[in-house]
Amino acid sequence: MMTLYSGITCPFSQRCRFVLYEKGMDFEIKDVDIFNKPEDLAVMNPYNQVPVLVERDLILHESNIINEYIDERFPHPQLMPGDPVMRGRGRLVLYRMEKELFGHVKVLEMPEANSKDQARAREAIAQGLTLLAPAFAKNKYILGEEFSMIDVALSPLLWRLDHYDIKLGKSAASLLKYAERIFQREAFIEALTPAEKAMRR
Repeated sequence: MMTLYSGITCPFSQRCRFVLYEKGMDFEIKDVDIFNKPEDLAVMNPYNQVPVLVERDLILHESNIINEYIDERFPHPQLMPGDPVMRGRGRLVLYRMEKELFGHVKVLEMPEANSKDQARAREAIAQGLTLLAPAFAKNKYILGEEFSMIDVALSPLLWRLDHYDIKLGKSAASLLKYAERIFQREAFIEALTPAEKAMRR
């Protein structure tokens, strides 16, 4: 059985929980208090961070690597596109999201970050999401009509907009409608921790 070491408020852990519930398979989630981490976490992950996935003698960290492994190991429903061209495009979108959005999320997640850095991070995220919004006027999901791993990756940020105090204007309305579609998925709801449920006012 797979065991996921997951932070109860960690957006990167939320991605992995979402995928595990989408797959509907047997797994165990071990909640980790990121302010009081168990000693064995640093042994499993040299960066001493969650999420960490353990399956027998395999140990993986980094949410996108974990999720691709789960997707390949349990291919139904398939979350990375089957077509190599679309898969390549999907990975590129994931890479851009990590650089242009989630790099700033990490700043907002750091208690020691100063208010100027946090304000810059909020502004960069708001701009990035606003630029992304027009795509959802035509597409149901990021890669078109099919829900994919790329939607999974973005969803924890969209869930935390209020929590991070990120304001989006009217031009992002189609993005916010897309977010509500994701939030209504059964697996998304099941994967939320009580602490994450409390983030939405």
